Amino acid sequence: MNLKGISKQVTIVGTLVIWLIKFVIRPFIHIPQFWKLWFGIAPNLIGSFLLPFGACWLFQRVFRLQTVQQLKFTCVFGLMLVVVNEFLQLIPFFGRTFDVLDILFSFVGAGFGYFLFARLLVKETRWGMYL
Repeated sequence: MNLKGISKQVTIVGTLVIWLIKFVIRPFIHIPQFWKLWFGIAPNLIGSFLLPFGACWLFQRVFRLQTVQQLKFTCVFGLMLVVVNEFLQLIPFFGRTFDVLDILFSFVGAGFGYFLFARLLVKETRWGMYL
């Protein structure tokens, strides 16, 4: 399977997991205190992990992702948007809450996504396939 196909599957499954956590587990299922932190940061962690995969699948005309340099740009750009979004939550009008852990785990997730996607990208280009 090529990188676009993998990106599509990873993005869809990841998005469904995020929706499951945000719209089913957290509101309707009792979560023990120990797990509350993990279910709180999971959407940011997973969402940031999905940055390169979603860009490859959904925004392939904007983000080419044919080189590691393009991948770095895409991940940094996505992280900048995540950080701006988190700081916008400081404005009471939006009715959201700012959390430094969301930013921290967004960086962790983006790092994992970057390294996995870079590995897949190098493997695919080594075999002569292109995005």
